[in-house]
Formats: sequence, structure tokens, C-alpha cells
Amino acid sequence: MSIHPTAIVHPGARIAEGVQIGAYSVIGEHVEIGEGSSIGPHVVVEGHTRIGRNNRIFQFCSIGSEPQDKKYAAEPTRLEIGDGNTIREFCSFSTGTVQDGGLTRVGNDNWIMAYVHVAHDCMVGNNTIFANNATLAGHVSVGDWAILGGFTGVHQFVRVGAHSFCGVGTVLLQDLPPFVTVSGNPASPHGINSEGLKRRGYSSDGIMAIKRAYKTLYRSGLPLAEARAQIAEAAQAAPELQLFSDFIADSGRGIVR
Repeated sequence: MSIHPTAIVHPGARIAEGVQIGAYSVIGEHVEIGEGSSIGPHVVVEGHTRIGRNNRIFQFCSIGSEPQDKKYAAEPTRLEIGDGNTIREFCSFSTGTVQDGGLTRVGNDNWIMAYVHVAHDCMVGNNTIFANNATLAGHVSVGDWAILGGFTGVHQFVRVGAHSFCGVGTVLLQDLPPFVTVSGNPASPHGINSEGLKRRGYSSDGIMAIKRAYKTLYRSGLPLAEARAQIAEAAQAAPELQLFSDFIADSGRGIVR
């Protein structure tokens, strides 16, 4: 371990080998930090927070703070951060609330830029990118490989599908299906994230099937129920569509359309 002499680390904190903690950082009693992670200067890690291996948390972040929820009554809710994440300056991650599962979770290998806020009870997958000032309200879920452009705002309880892409300044008030690219306030669809899918190894046939499903949903003029039924039928022959089909079938808030 390498702990700067000005850092304040509670004796009850569990700090693994190879962890670096910078000047003036504060580590609370119920914090666990995994091997190889680095905590920059002036970082506060508090609450019941578990940080995995090989994370880099830069200066002035607030990790594991109380949720910004007026119903919160000091219950011992949690924050879990996986492995290999980069969390840049001035980010704030809150613990969960008992009104949900009591847990906020961030997965593995996420690239999170400055001033990002992850509110209580959010569930963030793996390999996502959050550009500067992206903000998640409470109870939001974000699928693997999703990209949120700078100043994206996501309303509470909204789901962001895997491999989706939000342009700069997007405001999401409804669920964003997997693979779809959106922008605007409120968000409107602008095709699929075909370039991202190519980079992640999707075949040409798979991408074409997703494009056809997108046209069924957004350009055919069909009522939503009929579009869902056609996409579910197409997914039987194109496994790449199953994620898309399941997501739009399960949407509780309605989808961006």
C-alpha cells in the first residue's frame, strides 16, 4: 500500500495490497478497496462502499455518499464498483435506498469522465462510456457498451439499452432500446449504432437484421404492439435481435420513439 501521510483512513477500512491513496483523501469505516486500485488526492470514499481491483479514481470525487433522496433515513445501503474502471475528476456516486434494492452498482471496465453523477439505486453495466457531465437520476439502468455523450441527462427509472449511443446534450425521458442512436431534448432516434457494433464483432448479417428491426419500429408507421410482434417473430431467425425484442417488450416507461 501507498497511503499519503495527509490521508485519513479509518482503521476499520479494508485496504488491499497495492492500493494507492493520495493526499488529503478520506476513507471511511465501511469501505473496501481492492488490489491495485488508486485513489487520487482530495477524494472522499464513505458509506458501505466496495471498490474492486485496478480502478483509477481521480481527484475531488465523492464516492459512496448518502443518496440525494428525501426519504433516506441513514439506512446502511451500499455502493459497489467493479474492476478496471476509470473515474475522472469531480464525479459523485451515491449509495442506494431501501425503497429499491438498497444498492447502487457500477460494473467493470467503464470509462467515466469528469463531473458524472450516478444517483442512488442505479445499475451500470460493463464497458460503458460516460462523457463529461452525464447524469443519471435515481433507479436508472445502463446496459453494457452504452455511450452517453456530454451533458446527457437520464430521467429516473429509465433504462438505457446495451450498445446504444446518446449524442451530446441528450435528455432521456423514456427507455432507450439497445443499438439505437439518439439525440435531442427530448431524445429522438437517428438510426442504429452500426459503427459500434462493427467494432464489437457483430456480423454484417446481424447488423442488417438490427437495421430492419429498427425500420419496423421507427419507420413502418405500425402501432407499437404490431411492431413488437413483428420484431419478436424476426428474432426467432436472428439471435442478434433477441436483446432488442426483449427490451421493447419489457419497457415500463415506454420507449424513445
